[in-house]
Amino acid sequence: MDSLSDVLSMVKPRPRMHASGFEAGGEWAVDFPRPYGVKCYAVVSGQCWMRMEGVTDWVKLVPGDCLLLPRGRPFLMASDPKVTPIEASAVFSGIRDGGLAVINGGGDFSLVGSIFELEGSHSDVLLSVLPPIVHIRDEADKAVLCWSMERMREELRERRPGSFLVLQHLAQMMLVQALRIFLSDGPKGEAGWLFALADRQMGAAIDAIHEDPAHRWTLADLAVKAGMSRSTFALRFKQMVGLAPMEYVTRWRMLLAADRLTGTEQAVSTIAASLGYESDSAFSTAFKKVMGVSPRQYARDKGARQNGQEGGPRAGRDAGRGRREQALQEGGDVGGPQVIQHGIQQGEPPGGHVGGEVGGGAKRRVGRQEARMQGGDFADAAE
Repeated sequence: MDSLSDVLSMVKPRPRMHASGFEAGGEWAVDFPRPYGVKCYAVVSGQCWMRMEGVTDWVKLVPGDCLLLPRGRPFLMASDPKVTPIEASAVFSGIRDGGLAVINGGGDFSLVGSIFELEGSHSDVLLSVLPPIVHIRDEADKAVLCWSMERMREELRERRPGSFLVLQHLAQMMLVQALRIFLSDGPKGEAGWLFALADRQMGAAIDAIHEDPAHRWTLADLAVKAGMSRSTFALRFKQMVGLAPMEYVTRWRMLLAADRLTGTEQAVSTIAASLGYESDSAFSTAFKKVMGVSPRQYARDKGARQNGQEGGPRAGRDAGRGRREQALQEGGDVGGPQVIQHGIQQGEPPGGHVGGEVGGGAKRRVGRQEARMQGGDFADAAE
């Protein structure tokens, strides 16, 4: 199995049972709260402008464009950036899964969307290296993602036997395709394991580590896999991945260990041996250095979060995010450009650049969103 597939096997994409869309006519603007999951959109007809909190530029969307929003940030969609937005709750109230909301009678613009969660313990490690917006314009790439989106909508509507498994695989296909697109133009100088996979020599070394994590890897071994001298390999690996080669080996082992601690009934000693450690103490020391707690404490904490003993699953994800994000990278976000687009340059909105917060509503959104969440998780159910 290649390295990207290896990582994704721990991510475990799970589509949430919420898929819908909206049609709009005339002038309109909708202010969306933070979604709890990865949003996927496909523009069916018409065009609009979109802006996400924390991203400076507006993005123009045209028929066939697809979006992947992996960061869970609030965003705004509008026929024109100058239009005053209304809250999404006013648009989607009462809309069931697979339904379409209608704004101003519809007719000018149509969009479908879906959302899925990544259930694995290390989803943030993957999502944190992606930009807030992956905007897909290339015709071949759009065809793949739009096909998957339509199939997801069909499965959600018809609820045929085996639909849950089909949805899982469709969500995984969409994520993999978005990652392929993200890497298609090369790393562009960003640091992180995902970017290094696009480099043939670094990818060969990373693949070797993933294929046999228990092997007693040395710098010389990995340099041979990459076809480089030790000094050149060590320097380039650190530049591209953000970690020294042997640091990466240790961190990948600990990610595997964490996944097994929470996803299997294996004993700590069994996990340690499977990853090349001859003693539990050496393994525990390495695990605590990378993950911040001992193996047994990590398993207990994860179990408590899964059982809702720390404020429910969302609180658990937030509580463990910092610990997991450090497992393959240092210093937080190593994501690349804010918006990845393919096939055309990002446009300027009508009337020029509009500064400030998203739709002028991001600051007001915090209190409103919190109130809405207490009333039934609109962010997931209504979009």
